[in-house]
Amino acid sequence: MTVVTTLPDVRERLRAACDRYSIPLETRGRLVVAVTAVAKSLLTKRIPVELGERVEAEQLVVSLRAPMAARPDTLPLMPEHGPGGTFTWRIPISTVIPAPSRPVADETAFEQELMAALAHADAVERQQKDLKHELAETNSGVLAMYVELEKRDEQLRRSHAVIFRQLEDALRPQAPSVPGVGLAVHYAPADADAPTGGDLFDWFVLPDGMLHITVVDAVGHGVASTRDALDVTHAIRTLALEGHPLAQLIGRAAETLGGVFPRLMATALVARIDPSNGRFQLANGGHPPALLLGRSGACFIQIEGRGVGFPLPGSVVVHTGHLETGDVLLLYTDGLTECRGSITDGEQRLVKAALRHKSPDLDAMTSAIVADIHEDRRYADDTLLITVRYGRRPSA
Repeated sequence: MTVVTTLPDVRERLRAACDRYSIPLETRGRLVVAVTAVAKSLLTKRIPVELGERVEAEQLVVSLRAPMAARPDTLPLMPEHGPGGTFTWRIPISTVIPAPSRPVADETAFEQELMAALAHADAVERQQKDLKHELAETNSGVLAMYVELEKRDEQLRRSHAVIFRQLEDALRPQAPSVPGVGLAVHYAPADADAPTGGDLFDWFVLPDGMLHITVVDAVGHGVASTRDALDVTHAIRTLALEGHPLAQLIGRAAETLGGVFPRLMATALVARIDPSNGRFQLANGGHPPALLLGRSGACFIQIEGRGVGFPLPGSVVVHTGHLETGDVLLLYTDGLTECRGSITDGEQRLVKAALRHKSPDLDAMTSAIVADIHEDRRYADDTLLITVRYGRRPSA
């Protein structure tokens, strides 16, 4: 057993072990999600856990010692729960001779696992459709069998929904630790049974200490739009880390992706915040405007621009502003303001809800704003809301 202190370390060790023994990607993804779900509650509190793997009776045995971790009710791979807070997973392997494995970046490994899981889900869905078609052509003598299969289909649908929710949670990057800046996010899918969609975000700290946030809304719904949104967020992240100016990120991402994915269309909003002084910048590619809650009230920050896949993509200008202590910046997708049909009415309702629910508890505030606006909504759409509160006091 080896002491590990971060979730990336847990994922890296699990993937390396699975790759050595040729564990299928879909099974590897289930194992990674299950183990990290158990370890997450401790590692996010900086409480280390112990992780070990061994081969036993043609099985890869993964053991996690996390004495204070709660056992989740639902996991894609359920463990054996032993004494001393030990969780054990057993994965059959075809060979006990390990093969050399090459390390894979965390994002690349997750994409591999996501694609394998989605391919498996698509195959199951196709099988269900084929079976229903055959049943539709039978006579009334098999009606009882049809009813029973419908019940099983409902059970499968619920099981798939659980898996998709876990995948959707895995798509959300953990909030970076930025002194003086509070972060919260709320995501509400258009369809509760297929919670992956085209609304996605990314946030991380650049080498110079700036907080970078990307919000993307890919055209469409479901798995295809999730893939498009992932492509856009990854392209912008890569360009940002390469040092490209904020003003060029959306346009360069569109140029990079256009030749490979000509049908991809998405809006994007990119923010940069300096935690040391509250200075922030915004670039907008056809996305709804950010909302700033300051001492003098609320105001939308309108920036002209076009998204990825649109003519002349990019942000026309970069907005520069300054956050005072206690100011809150709201970044969101159009599912928040267009759920009642009128964008203007939606924006007015957003302002009222944001002011009404503004509170020190940023997570509660974020959820309350979405719940307020979605009350009696007319149109269901994926909804994403990120709230950023600046709290650093200016230096003397």
